Amino acid sequence: MLKRSDLTPAIDLTAEPGAGPTRLRRPVYVDLLPPCQNACPAGEDIQGWLALAQAGGHHAAWLRLTADNPLPATHGRVCYHPCETACNRNELDAAVSIHAVERFLGDRANEQGWRFAEAAPASGKRVLVVGAGPSGLACAYHLARLGHAVEIHEAGPVAGGMLHFGIPAYRLPRADLAREIARIEDFGVRIVLNRKIDDLLAARDAGRFDAVFVAIGAGLSRHVEIPARDAARVLDAVSLLREVSAGEPPPLLGRRVVVYGGGNTAMDAARTARRLGASEALIVYRRDRAHMPAHAFEADEALAEGVKIKWLTTIREIAADALTVERMTIDPDGHPQPTGEIETLSADAVVLALGQDSDSGFLRRVAGVAVNPDGTVAVGPDMMTGAAGIFAGGDMIPAQRSVTVAVGHGKRAARHIDAWLRDAARTEPAPPPLVSFAMLHLPVFSDADPALLRETPPAERTGFAEITAGLTPPEARREAQRCLSCGVCFECDNCYAACPEDAIVKLGPGNRYRYDYAKCTGCAVCFEQCPCHAISMIAEPVAG
Repeated sequence: MLKRSDLTPAIDLTAEPGAGPTRLRRPVYVDLLPPCQNACPAGEDIQGWLALAQAGGHHAAWLRLTADNPLPATHGRVCYHPCETACNRNELDAAVSIHAVERFLGDRANEQGWRFAEAAPASGKRVLVVGAGPSGLACAYHLARLGHAVEIHEAGPVAGGMLHFGIPAYRLPRADLAREIARIEDFGVRIVLNRKIDDLLAARDAGRFDAVFVAIGAGLSRHVEIPARDAARVLDAVSLLREVSAGEPPPLLGRRVVVYGGGNTAMDAARTARRLGASEALIVYRRDRAHMPAHAFEADEALAEGVKIKWLTTIREIAADALTVERMTIDPDGHPQPTGEIETLSADAVVLALGQDSDSGFLRRVAGVAVNPDGTVAVGPDMMTGAAGIFAGGDMIPAQRSVTVAVGHGKRAARHIDAWLRDAARTEPAPPPLVSFAMLHLPVFSDADPALLRETPPAERTGFAEITAGLTPPEARREAQRCLSCGVCFECDNCYAACPEDAIVKLGPGNRYRYDYAKCTGCAVCFEQCPCHAISMIAEPVAG
């Protein structure tokens, strides 16, 4: 159903000056910033690779995508896709399913063995990356693209970090993740497993590395003091998910499992408990749904699988198989406040999902590195710590924690590391103006609902097999074609067809157009006909 009842703009011909004996303004072609790209923490050129995908150029689209993000099959599954929240198409019917097309391209690359674009010539510089999670992998990949030799030291037995040990396989199949990591290794990045760094400077000097990027993530479960006596089994969510991902699930948790917390990890822990045999999984959270840190779709999926959520409740005591809980209320500032109303719940096991801290204590021995009480590390705008040549990113620096944010940190850090190695200052270019829905000119609009991803019915989700299927090639192309190409010319020929003076010259496929200002009268018909606001009207330049 359309969200705008009238898609034909009313044009007031008296509101703007038209053509006259002297041209007062002229049209120019511009590239503005699409809202999807502006919202993407990884900085992907979303409009660019969607344009290639809608033309059927899957390989070219994947190459454009992986210029920014080396893990599209992974991101297409686990990213919370803020690009879709920002998508201007929300004002018409529904956002483009960007993550579904991204997953399709990543899966196609895995199936057909595509390889990354060729790297720059070798620079002779060596960089140590600590941690093979999403931020470390992204940084290593981008440094390799820039011509540097990169070595990742990973404390665990498998690369991937929380991608492997923190995200359940029903959301991210391990084989798909492994293929994307293997491609990064094939690109020249060396990954050394079971190599925990305790002395960073010694490791740097021993390997003769010129710079270091630390991205160890936040893998330590945060605990809270809860009185416990003869308690039911108490576990932390990170350890639970890690053991299950390692193929070593804990013994039977019991019939009723209570998960304490309201984030995405709590949702994953509860859904995992159900798959491990719990007949009831109950999430206890001290605030209401409007104030939960978990993404709404994560909670919806948990509820669909039979997980129950008890809002505005906090645990006061754990004893034997009973929990003493207190009802809470939300004050005007959104903070939970106790009510004094006490209740008893039964539980065979309690899983604590109260957040994570970073195990960055080893960095306290590095002069200049400032480590915060929660283990996060202070960095500057260039991602460098207070120690020269030592950079950090991902979940271990103060920022929003997500896979895509971590990958964006890795890319940005790689570019700053490259500049530092070359003894050159790097300045981030100012982004072009953002294109809002109101700036688009859509006199003609094709109603096209988004593709519906096929999911395993909740009643059949008994194991850890992936629950969501990807798009078929026709579905992926159709979904990419729903993109409105906000702010970027896609050669629709509207301007060319509308110009009454034949002042627009076509330059051939992929090369767009140019204006013949000797013919142009500045009437702005082309501007009004451009659906994506890739044309702006500017004042006529003053001669001389």
